[in-house]
Amino acid sequence: MDLSQYLLLFAVGAAAGMINVMAGGGSSLTLPALIFMGLDSAVANGTNRVAIFIQNIFAVTSFHRENHSEFNTSTKLALWTLPGAALGAFFATRISNEWFQTILGLVLIGVILSMIFGSRSGAGAESPLAQKYPWLIYPMLFGVGLYGGFIQVGVGFILMATLFHLFESKLARVNMHKVFIVLLYTIPALAIFISTGNIDWGLGLSIAAGSSLGGWWAARLAVKKGDKIIRAVLFIALIIMALKLLRII
Repeated sequence: MDLSQYLLLFAVGAAAGMINVMAGGGSSLTLPALIFMGLDSAVANGTNRVAIFIQNIFAVTSFHRENHSEFNTSTKLALWTLPGAALGAFFATRISNEWFQTILGLVLIGVILSMIFGSRSGAGAESPLAQKYPWLIYPMLFGVGLYGGFIQVGVGFILMATLFHLFESKLARVNMHKVFIVLLYTIPALAIFISTGNIDWGLGLSIAAGSSLGGWWAARLAVKKGDKIIRAVLFIALIIMALKLLRII
């Protein structure tokens, strides 16, 4: 890898970090970028976790400095994701490149559809299911951990929806819990990728540096303008990446 590739990954990481903290889906940029640079699927998946882990340390710290943290509640929620995350990462290290890239391509298509048809209901909306069956949050969090440990891409959307319907709260609070939960469940997932030798530390740290900067600023700033531009660029990039991963182009 030459310097230009490390700088490119830094820039991709910065964009992904902001997207991850504001909503989710940043790994839909970084994971395909690592695969397109020649890493096999397991190494790309593991390398991406380095950035996820470090980025969320910065995001959690930034939320805390803004007096926006509930560590006890976040920890209780995160603990339910840990077994799923370990199991998901275990499966991710044992799947073939072809199958993983096909699954990733389909997931990216799902992310695109969620951007087009996703709900835009305001904070505080009622959630009859969560009110009637509050115990559902526990298998849901296990499932979030399982998915996050396996592929990570788009887990922010799933986790935000889960927490939104649990707390019926403002999205800032949902984001605050989300970054802490992802930080915690990334620990067992990252440990499994490290133990199986599926990490490229140089590339991982390049993305991590960018995503940490992007995540830190996104946690501090309320983005009021530019959302349409970000969504449009992300939308186009995801379509191209999905088509390449599915070997259509």
